[in-house]
Amino acid sequence: MRGTDDLDLLTRAAHHAGQIALRHLKAGPNVTEKPDGQGPVTDADIEIDRMLHARLCKARPDYGWLSEESRDTPDRLGRARVFIIDPIDGTRAFAQGQQGFAHALAVVEDGEPVTAVVHLPVPDLTYSAVRGQGAYLNGQRIHATDRQTVTGAQVLAAKSQFTPTNWQGGVPSVQPHFRSSLAWRMALVAEGRFDAMVSLRATWHWDIVAGALLVSEAGGKASDGRGCGLRFNTRTAQSDGIIAGGAAIHDALMDLRRPDHAV
Repeated sequence: MRGTDDLDLLTRAAHHAGQIALRHLKAGPNVTEKPDGQGPVTDADIEIDRMLHARLCKARPDYGWLSEESRDTPDRLGRARVFIIDPIDGTRAFAQGQQGFAHALAVVEDGEPVTAVVHLPVPDLTYSAVRGQGAYLNGQRIHATDRQTVTGAQVLAAKSQFTPTNWQGGVPSVQPHFRSSLAWRMALVAEGRFDAMVSLRATWHWDIVAGALLVSEAGGKASDGRGCGLRFNTRTAQSDGIIAGGAAIHDALMDLRRPDHAV
């Protein structure tokens, strides 16, 4: 099966990325700022991006390519299958010597993720999913929470997300938590360790595509910040925010986002 073969390919590549990241982390990453306030980038980001591009595109020359650290080209839009990659998700944490960074790799087919790996090298955690085959952590099946109510829910989000201007149905009374990596936040939701995650600003596809498949394969739901379905490998590689959680808590949060409580 192509999905199983792609999963093996992504998993091996993600672990190689982790080895590179740990080497740079031990030595102390060299950090520069991207232009136009796009945030930090390290020499590890660039080395991992180049390794992944060479390794993955050699193995699948018919696939397109989209990565945070590569120049984007319209060629990917004409490909049925596309790699969407974040060499290091949580670069700011990585640059500061923290452990909460991840490598997020996905294959998208006709706009939908079909294979995904999120690897955290420091705690040695590997989340994986193939469409229709469930979500896994280090080979063990994982499931999103079945929580029904918003009040008291454990939600991964910056505190700034819970302001009255963001919630037309009333600010959710949740317990907020934070992790620097969006991919890891979504993986933790898929694992059921947190009920949901919320990020309402424009969100790059490479940050969320792998996590979106993990959540859905774990029995949860993921949408953009308005409740619309997610499509990837679009011309502008951004979504209008991201809300992910167990199926019931996702819908309960969306009820607070929508004044008419429409589905």
